[in-house]
Amino acid sequence: MTRMSNARPDEASPSRPRLVTRPLLLRFVSIIGAATSFYLLLSVVPLYAEASTGHHGDAAGLATGSLLLATVGGEMLTPRFVSRFGHRLVLGIGLVLLGAPALVLTAAGGTVWITVVCVLRGLGFACTVVAGGALTASLVPPERRGEGLALVGIVTGVPALVALPLGVWLAAHVGYGPVFVAGAVASLAAVLSVPGLPAREPASGPSIGMAAGFRTAALLRPALVFAATALAAGIIVTFLPLAVPSASAGVIAMALFGQSAASTGARWIAGRYGDRHGQAALLLPGLAAAVAGTLLTALTRSPVAVVIGVVLFGVGFGIAQNVTLTLMYARVPPSGYGTVSALWNLAFDAGMGAGAVGFGVLAARTGYPWAFAVTAALMSLALVPALRDRRAVSAA
Repeated sequence: MTRMSNARPDEASPSRPRLVTRPLLLRFVSIIGAATSFYLLLSVVPLYAEASTGHHGDAAGLATGSLLLATVGGEMLTPRFVSRFGHRLVLGIGLVLLGAPALVLTAAGGTVWITVVCVLRGLGFACTVVAGGALTASLVPPERRGEGLALVGIVTGVPALVALPLGVWLAAHVGYGPVFVAGAVASLAAVLSVPGLPAREPASGPSIGMAAGFRTAALLRPALVFAATALAAGIIVTFLPLAVPSASAGVIAMALFGQSAASTGARWIAGRYGDRHGQAALLLPGLAAAVAGTLLTALTRSPVAVVIGVVLFGVGFGIAQNVTLTLMYARVPPSGYGTVSALWNLAFDAGMGAGAVGFGVLAARTGYPWAFAVTAALMSLALVPALRDRRAVSAA
């Protein structure tokens, strides 16, 4: 296991490595393209599924659930493909699979077609996040890991900040078709940046497979905490437009925008703070903010409570994103970056997918307010691995 550097991000030193390089800038292009495509359609496809099938709630949950559960399956396999074919090929294929199927939705609807498209896009997204994430980690100097991953988080967060609410707004004002085309173009255009990236990450140290990753408590604990926060993330982006039917589209867009902005800002602050004071200290506060925000969102009849709750959740989610990923990368040698990327993204998408599917079933029986309250209670269970991680760090 390697330890995270304690170097401050604002310290000037002749030996301090450069953070932003040409390969990292090229990587930003593929990040922006994939994130824009993913988030532009994330809340729109569930709305389209409900509108085209007439199944309230269930079709929306199936759309997001199939997308994210396919992503989970793809993430389990992608490290093996990366090891055999290299990062560039896998990343390029992922961008194509993420973008091209969206064009099918401009001509076809119904549960079957929507599910097939979501599965293909989920597999493509898995390729982009696992292959791209491991490559990104190899491009960021270990001495500036917290700051570097925070910067990557901002680059990822800006498309989410704009595309998530924009997709909902565009669907309401210009229709679903243009949104699907825009999502396809964003991902396919990013393929042009792939040839300039390194084909493989420079790896050293013993190989760490997925099975070993699941058996490593130092990796599993932060992954479980992050999965708990991702549970609510999948629910909010899928069901918030349905849970607050009396609110205007502007209130929903404001809440989604606020969540994305809060997540992006909190991720940056957490990265810089963690490099100075240690990332592990932020794990519990991030989880607590996410739980509190989800519980407040249960007050669905109050637009103010919903906006504040979603924004508070965004703060906790942003902290959890940067802290858990930084901790996991710091605890493996470079040869384990691919496994860390897969585990972290697996926690992300498994949490979001399970949340979307399970919440739809639960809300149909209890109503949205109680379903949000139950979600907050389930998230609180992640306090156990969070506390164990803090004890393990203190004892080290």
